[in-house]
Amino acid sequence: MSEKLRVGFIGLGIMGDPMARNVLKAGFPLTVYNRAAAKAEPLRQAGAAVAGSPAEVARAVDVVVSCVTDSPDVLQVVLDGKSGVIAGARRGMTVIDCSTVSPEVARRCSEALAGKGAGFLDAPVSGGQVGAQKGTLSIMVGGDKAHFDRAMPVLSAMGKTITYCGGPGAGYVVKLCNQIVGAMHLLAAAEAISLASSAGIDLNAMLQAVCSGAAGSWILSNLGPKMISGDYRAGFFIDYQLKDLHLAHEVAHSLNLPLPCAALAETLFRAASAHGHGRDGTQAIYELVRKMGHRS
Repeated sequence: MSEKLRVGFIGLGIMGDPMARNVLKAGFPLTVYNRAAAKAEPLRQAGAAVAGSPAEVARAVDVVVSCVTDSPDVLQVVLDGKSGVIAGARRGMTVIDCSTVSPEVARRCSEALAGKGAGFLDAPVSGGQVGAQKGTLSIMVGGDKAHFDRAMPVLSAMGKTITYCGGPGAGYVVKLCNQIVGAMHLLAAAEAISLASSAGIDLNAMLQAVCSGAAGSWILSNLGPKMISGDYRAGFFIDYQLKDLHLAHEVAHSLNLPLPCAALAETLFRAASAHGHGRDGTQAIYELVRKMGHRS
């Protein structure tokens, strides 16, 4: 069945483009759509068909994957009655959203698509641009288990670790947990590098020592060197991390749950954005931490 699945991909940004390329490389017939049409041209040249709307994508495929920025974007792409996926949805279709958005989006999309006999999976990803390019993303999935099983060949083309987390919205919640931990690791890396720098320690030696021990992490190993070199090119934007922390707090508020460390992280990422780093990579949080300790 997996060989016969026709796949659509909506949203060809930093993450979406390489994810779509991996679907195409895996042999799935692919139809793509992007709001800025020029971004779809390289995939067309690689063999994908290009559609004029999300609805047109849905009419052409069995599985639709979307990867956009925020909750309103997902709702528009999926639920717009004229141009959205739902306008072209049919019984048996599976819609997979890989964005990081509110769990409420999953409930609304699942209920609406069920009326068409289609399924919705919330399947946000972790691993950054490098993971998207290599097809090694971690994908956390919520939704109907039967649709998850059916979509597994497509998910496997984009990621290495695919985890079924539960019903609608579970994938989105797990991704927000991931973002809290990631934010803490970013701040810890920035503070450690700031301390070592102020103490006159060789920063590469510090990274080598700490990354090899119990405090090592993907972020310290991969983004620590970028902090040291001042390479703030974005694999994931400061503003996107800020958006995700805000979403985590919205969910926590609905559960009457305090998140004190995440609250501090949100404050610091908001400050970094206010200081002009919103479109820099998340490793640019080091610039804020460094300046906080600078003596004039």
